[in-house]
Amino acid sequence: MSDSDNKPTLGRKPLGLKKSVEAGEVKQTFSHGRTNKVVVEVKSRKLIRKPGEAPVAAPPPPPPPAPVAAPAPAPVPKKPAAPAGETPQERVARLQREAEEARLAMLEEQTRREQEERQRALEEERRRAEQNRKAEAEAAAVPPPEPESAPEAPEADDAGSEEEAPRTAGTAAPAPRRFTPVAAPKRPEPAAKKPAHPTRDRKGGDERRSGKLTVTRALNEDEGARARSLAALKRAREKEKRAHFAGQSAPREKQVRDVVVPEAITVQELANRMAEKGADLVKALFKMGMMVTVNQTIDQDTAELLVEEFGHNIQRVSESDVDIDTTGDVDAPETLKARPPVVTIMGHVDHGKTSLLDALRGTDVVRGEAGGITQHIGAYQIKTKGGDLVTFLDTPGHEAFTEMRMRGANVTDIVVLVVAGDDGIMPQTIEAINHTKAAGVPMIVAITKADRNEYNAQKIRERLLEHEIVVEAMSGDVQDVEVSAKTGAGLDTLIEKILLQAELLELKANPDRSAEATVVEAKLDKGKGPLATVLITRGTLKVGDIFVVGTHSGRVRAMLDDKGRQIKEAPPALPVEVLGLGGVPMAGDVLTVVESEARAREVAAFRQEKATAKRTTTAPSSLENMFSALSAKQTVIEYPVVVKADVQGSVEAIVNALNKISNDEIKVKILQSGVGAITESDVNLAAASNAPVIGFNVRPNAKARELVDRNKTRMKYFDVIYHLTDDIAKEMAGIWGPERIEHVVGRAEVKEVFPAGKRDKAAGLLVLEGGIKKGLFARLTRQDVIVSKTVIASLRRFKDDVPEVRAGLECGVVLQDTNDIKPGDMLEVFEVEERERTL
Repeated sequence: MSDSDNKPTLGRKPLGLKKSVEAGEVKQTFSHGRTNKVVVEVKSRKLIRKPGEAPVAAPPPPPPPAPVAAPAPAPVPKKPAAPAGETPQERVARLQREAEEARLAMLEEQTRREQEERQRALEEERRRAEQNRKAEAEAAAVPPPEPESAPEAPEADDAGSEEEAPRTAGTAAPAPRRFTPVAAPKRPEPAAKKPAHPTRDRKGGDERRSGKLTVTRALNEDEGARARSLAALKRAREKEKRAHFAGQSAPREKQVRDVVVPEAITVQELANRMAEKGADLVKALFKMGMMVTVNQTIDQDTAELLVEEFGHNIQRVSESDVDIDTTGDVDAPETLKARPPVVTIMGHVDHGKTSLLDALRGTDVVRGEAGGITQHIGAYQIKTKGGDLVTFLDTPGHEAFTEMRMRGANVTDIVVLVVAGDDGIMPQTIEAINHTKAAGVPMIVAITKADRNEYNAQKIRERLLEHEIVVEAMSGDVQDVEVSAKTGAGLDTLIEKILLQAELLELKANPDRSAEATVVEAKLDKGKGPLATVLITRGTLKVGDIFVVGTHSGRVRAMLDDKGRQIKEAPPALPVEVLGLGGVPMAGDVLTVVESEARAREVAAFRQEKATAKRTTTAPSSLENMFSALSAKQTVIEYPVVVKADVQGSVEAIVNALNKISNDEIKVKILQSGVGAITESDVNLAAASNAPVIGFNVRPNAKARELVDRNKTRMKYFDVIYHLTDDIAKEMAGIWGPERIEHVVGRAEVKEVFPAGKRDKAAGLLVLEGGIKKGLFARLTRQDVIVSKTVIASLRRFKDDVPEVRAGLECGVVLQDTNDIKPGDMLEVFEVEERERTL
């Protein structure tokens, strides 16, 4: 190798006149695939001497002491010289190989030395045992000395025995007695004897020279024995304690438990409730002849047998016991206190319901409503001039919001029926009257728009008689008042009559109990999550209460009143917006406060299971159902849609409206409906089914917009419900296709058949009714059975092409793609009219 090859690659040259550093690179390869280059330096030792001084030879090492009866150590193999031209990689490999060989040789030498040491120890033990036996024999042969002249010699240790035994064996005269006159103590076995001198080992050498002195060797006399671990000592002590207490204490009596058993329960769950082993229950069931596992479900009767066999008491419960039933929970009369009345405003669309409520509240809600109509149910509470509180519910008047009007009538105390004095009784007015009668609540008729020129209140009173509504002005029991939201006329009179009716009803509730409320409206807010507008029916709802509403549970995180202010408590008859729900409930669900989160989750899970079972339950199959379903699949056209709206009531109204525009030939299929913004899952579902996404007062989020652009999914946005229904009806009609209507033009009889060219045949006809025109559709019938449906391709009379032949005349025709013509057949000619369908 040249000098340039041995230069280090660290960016600098080594100092010195001679080359003292040999550098090279070693390439490292790792298991994960990466490589690395490492610089390796080999430095040579430098000796600094005075100028002119000759190098001093190192003194030879002193010869090691020759051990007694120890064989010479194995010769150390001489290190081979490095081959010339060796690369750094080969050098590293060679060094590693040499190190491994040296390690193996050292291990072999150590093993050989340990075997020799064990052999020498055994020989030493045998020699010492022989010497001890000789000493004992000599001591037994010598007679006992006089007591006063017998100096008491100390007990000889192992080392003294080794020195005195030869001396005793070599003397013929009796030596001074070294043992006491008492009997010799029983000596332990030679193998178990320990060295007496702390600095002498079993080989007679110095223990300090035998190895490194550690704390373990200094404190542990039994160096070679393995000590018990701390964990083993703890286990042994615990075992001793258990054995001690088990011997002292009497066996405990078996604890009898009250086991709650539902209609169906798994074996493992029953074992947990009984505090028994699941294997024991399975064994008992096997004895009863039931081959079950711990995960299988058993009925209530079998569970009762098991409970009684194991000595416990059973408490039977049904699944309905899990749910909350408040029908029998009636408050005591002394706990009831007066509460504000709940008044629902109902009537036809655009009759001035929201304007009347705005005039009462002093606000302007109408200006912010899309299309000028109410499409949500609103809840407000106002304070009159006299300080009385009145809660108002504003319901939509559009025909699609029937469910909302029905909920408003069910949760209210008084209904204010709003009828426009310039319009009269309309369909939704009649529907509101029916809802009020079904709810059994009193009614007050408010005849609005008194400022109009076409106003006629008497006509309204007379029209109400048709629906059995007799007002006080006509000797009835229903109060009526003429009001104008624009001028404010009659508003005070309306408030007075509402308070009078509430006083007659004696509205009371118990505020000092767990709250119950009815969900008026629910929605999904982007920042606040699921929100529900609830009306407290009894009790007081507080922040932090745990509740169940429908199939969801939650905790009241915050409450907002109708003006957006946070409140801590909500007394009866107060509408509030609740935050902290686990999901969006259905409008009309009952909110009930429970004692714990576990109870709330249990009730919510039970209701969710019931809802899932109800949704997935199918009708029993029969041949009629199978054939009807098969025919429906073949004939009915489905129009799939995905519906998303801002509140739960709007979703319900849209789904009902879309189902109403369906018919026997085409129907709407709701793939998914929900509350909140349009998400990616909605877009993916619509794209998979090639369905449009209907957004009512909602828009897609950012990720959903990307999917819409990528999948080209159709999006339909609406803010007025009748715009939505009209658009969907038109699109469904376009998918359904135009309506085809047939008009019969004429009938003719085939008299004779003639060949016309190589393939076609011509029929000689006698026109019986109407006329025959060229290019019209025709049916060929034979004995009133349709043979073919075709088109008149050619029409001639006396070898002349004519466009039309009237009744009573003869002609010849050629039918398109039809040669099956015989004399006596009838030809019916008709034209088809296509009309646009409407739903």
